[in-house]
Amino acid sequence: MKKTISLVLLALTAACNTSPAFKKAEDAQDAGREFIRATLDGNYEKAKYYMLGDSTNNYMLDKWKSGYDKLTGQEKDNYKNSDIIVFDVHPLNDSVTFYKYFNSYKKDTTIIQIQKVHDEWVVDLKQLMNNTK
Repeated sequence: MKKTISLVLLALTAACNTSPAFKKAEDAQDAGREFIRATLDGNYEKAKYYMLGDSTNNYMLDKWKSGYDKLTGQEKDNYKNSDIIVFDVHPLNDSVTFYKYFNSYKKDTTIIQIQKVHDEWVVDLKQLMNNTK
Protein backbone atom coordinates (compact mmCIF):
# COMPACT_ATOMS: atom_id res chain seq x y z
CA MET A 1 0.00 0.00 0.00
CA LYS A 2 2.85 2.38 0.87
CA LYS A 3 4.46 1.71 -2.52
CA THR A 4 1.20 2.51 -4.31
CA ILE A 5 0.81 5.81 -2.44
CA SER A 6 4.44 6.69 -3.12
CA LEU A 7 4.02 5.99 -6.84
CA VAL A 8 0.84 8.07 -7.00
CA LEU A 9 2.54 10.99 -5.22
CA LEU A 10 5.54 10.73 -7.53
CA ALA A 11 3.28 10.73 -10.59
CA LEU A 12 1.34 13.74 -9.31
CA THR A 13 4.56 15.65 -8.63
CA ALA A 14 5.83 14.92 -12.13
CA ALA A 15 2.49 15.93 -13.69
CA CYS A 16 2.50 19.27 -11.87
CA ASN A 17 5.93 20.14 -13.21
CA THR A 18 4.96 20.34 -16.90
CA SER A 19 5.92 23.96 -17.58
CA PRO A 20 8.89 24.22 -19.95
CA ALA A 21 12.13 25.52 -18.54
CA PHE A 22 13.44 28.48 -20.48
CA LYS A 23 17.08 29.47 -20.42
CA LYS A 24 17.90 32.69 -18.58
CA ALA A 25 19.02 35.47 -20.94
CA GLU A 26 22.77 35.99 -20.80
CA ASP A 27 22.61 39.65 -21.86
CA ALA A 28 20.26 42.29 -23.25
CA GLN A 29 20.61 41.08 -26.84
CA ASP A 30 19.78 37.53 -25.79
CA ALA A 31 16.65 38.68 -23.92
CA GLY A 32 15.51 40.79 -26.86
CA ARG A 33 16.12 38.06 -29.42
CA GLU A 34 14.37 35.37 -27.34
CA PHE A 35 11.38 37.63 -26.63
CA ILE A 36 10.96 38.71 -30.25
CA ARG A 37 11.39 35.18 -31.62
CA ALA A 38 8.81 33.89 -29.13
CA THR A 39 6.25 36.53 -30.20
CA LEU A 40 6.86 35.83 -33.88
CA ASP A 41 6.39 32.11 -33.24
CA GLY A 42 3.23 32.69 -31.21
CA ASN A 43 4.83 31.29 -28.05
CA TYR A 44 3.48 33.83 -25.58
CA GLU A 45 4.36 31.72 -22.54
CA LYS A 46 8.01 31.98 -23.55
CA ALA A 47 7.67 35.68 -24.40
CA LYS A 48 6.24 36.31 -20.94
CA TYR A 49 9.25 34.58 -19.37
CA TYR A 50 11.57 37.14 -21.04
CA MET A 51 9.37 40.11 -20.13
CA LEU A 52 9.26 42.29 -17.04
CA GLY A 53 6.20 40.98 -15.23
CA ASP A 54 4.07 43.96 -14.31
CA SER A 55 0.45 44.80 -15.06
CA THR A 56 1.17 47.15 -17.98
CA ASN A 57 3.50 44.71 -19.72
CA ASN A 58 1.09 41.82 -19.14
CA TYR A 59 -1.74 43.89 -20.61
CA MET A 60 0.34 44.81 -23.67
CA LEU A 61 1.45 41.23 -24.25
CA ASP A 62 -2.15 40.02 -23.93
CA LYS A 63 -3.15 42.54 -26.63
CA TRP A 64 -0.34 41.27 -28.89
CA LYS A 65 -1.48 37.68 -28.30
CA SER A 66 -5.08 38.61 -29.05
CA GLY A 67 -4.00 40.14 -32.35
CA TYR A 68 -1.83 37.14 -33.17
CA ASP A 69 -4.68 34.73 -32.42
CA LYS A 70 -6.84 36.51 -35.01
CA LEU A 71 -4.28 36.03 -37.81
CA THR A 72 -4.81 33.45 -40.54
CA GLY A 73 -2.67 30.33 -40.55
CA GLN A 74 -0.68 31.72 -43.49
CA GLU A 75 0.05 34.98 -41.67
CA LYS A 76 1.19 33.06 -38.58
CA ASP A 77 3.47 30.95 -40.78
CA ASN A 78 4.88 34.12 -42.35
CA TYR A 79 5.75 35.46 -38.89
CA LYS A 80 7.24 32.12 -37.81
CA ASN A 81 9.40 32.01 -40.95
CA SER A 82 10.52 35.63 -40.71
CA ASP A 83 13.95 36.78 -39.67
CA ILE A 84 14.70 39.36 -37.00
CA ILE A 85 16.61 42.26 -38.54
CA VAL A 86 18.42 44.26 -35.85
CA PHE A 87 19.20 47.90 -36.64
CA ASP A 88 20.75 48.96 -33.38
CA VAL A 89 21.43 47.69 -29.89
CA HIS A 90 22.05 50.79 -27.83
CA PRO A 91 23.05 50.43 -24.17
CA LEU A 92 21.85 53.47 -22.22
CA ASN A 93 23.76 52.33 -19.13
CA ASP A 94 24.77 49.04 -17.51
CA SER A 95 21.17 48.03 -16.84
CA VAL A 96 19.08 49.51 -19.71
CA THR A 97 19.45 48.76 -23.42
CA PHE A 98 17.33 49.84 -26.38
CA TYR A 99 16.86 47.21 -29.10
CA LYS A 100 15.74 48.50 -32.51
CA TYR A 101 14.57 45.90 -35.04
CA PHE A 102 12.02 44.79 -37.60
CA ASN A 103 11.05 41.37 -38.92
CA SER A 104 11.44 40.34 -42.54
CA TYR A 105 7.68 39.72 -42.97
CA LYS A 106 6.35 43.05 -41.68
CA LYS A 107 8.98 45.69 -41.97
CA ASP A 108 7.69 47.93 -39.17
CA THR A 109 10.60 49.20 -37.10
CA THR A 110 10.13 48.62 -33.39
CA ILE A 111 12.19 49.68 -30.39
CA ILE A 112 11.97 47.71 -27.18
CA GLN A 113 13.64 48.47 -23.90
CA ILE A 114 15.53 45.72 -22.14
CA GLN A 115 16.38 46.08 -18.46
CA LYS A 116 18.48 44.21 -15.98
CA VAL A 117 16.21 43.55 -12.99
CA HIS A 118 17.35 41.42 -10.05
CA ASP A 119 20.32 40.22 -12.13
CA GLU A 120 18.09 39.11 -15.04
CA TRP A 121 17.67 40.74 -18.45
CA VAL A 122 13.98 41.28 -19.33
CA VAL A 123 11.98 43.20 -21.93
CA ASP A 124 9.94 46.19 -20.79
CA LEU A 125 7.24 47.00 -23.36
CA LYS A 126 6.23 50.29 -21.76
CA GLN A 127 8.84 52.03 -23.96
CA LEU A 128 6.53 51.31 -26.90
CA MET A 129 3.90 53.54 -25.32
CA ASN A 130 6.37 56.45 -25.06
CA ASN A 131 8.07 55.87 -28.43
CA THR A 132 10.40 58.78 -27.71
CA LYS A 133 13.74 57.09 -28.35
